[in-house]
Amino acid sequence: MATLTLYGTPISVYVRAVRLLLEEAGANYDLKEVGIFDGQNTAAEYLAKNPFGKVPTLDIDGTALYETVAINEYLDEAVANGKFSPSDLLQKAKMRQIMAIVDSYLYGPTIRSIVIQRVIVPSQGGKTDEEVVKGGIDPAKKAMEAIESIAICSPYLMGSELTLADFQLIPVFVYFANTPEFDTVTAQTPKLKDWWQKVSQLPLVQKVCG
Repeated sequence: MATLTLYGTPISVYVRAVRLLLEEAGANYDLKEVGIFDGQNTAAEYLAKNPFGKVPTLDIDGTALYETVAINEYLDEAVANGKFSPSDLLQKAKMRQIMAIVDSYLYGPTIRSIVIQRVIVPSQGGKTDEEVVKGGIDPAKKAMEAIESIAICSPYLMGSELTLADFQLIPVFVYFANTPEFDTVTAQTPKLKDWWQKVSQLPLVQKVCG
């Protein structure tokens, strides 16, 4: 088995997405913290691994792999024998569709617009920009409702087993669920709300995201 080292900030949404898979698979790995608030991610040493300075990056026997979707698809095959992807091709495509929606349409309005303004800015002594928050609500609702229309949520997004889509979405919900906008944005997504009630109680989620 390859030696795996995960570089990143433990509180990062995407670092958590990778750790959820690693922990659920029972994989052996090292976590090396790379600070995104103190500039460690823009140091030459880290940029040699990931030229974009984003986290996470996975080192596999000296080979660097970055971008969370690529990392988790590799790990699914390498350490979990494809356990976290549906065998049915259409269901697998729908799983990837959900992951793409999370990355392209949900992360921005929920985390960048709402969570940062509601949680991070006040924690650092700043004042929430209500216009930024307001601007995130409708795009977040649209993305949530799109996921709702695809997901099965019985009990997990793609059915009876955790998949890469769950790992991608759980860390977003961990933060977003603590904002006042959560109930408004999820008002028309009862399946996702039920999914969140169940997965938020998993020991795996408590361990990685607690």
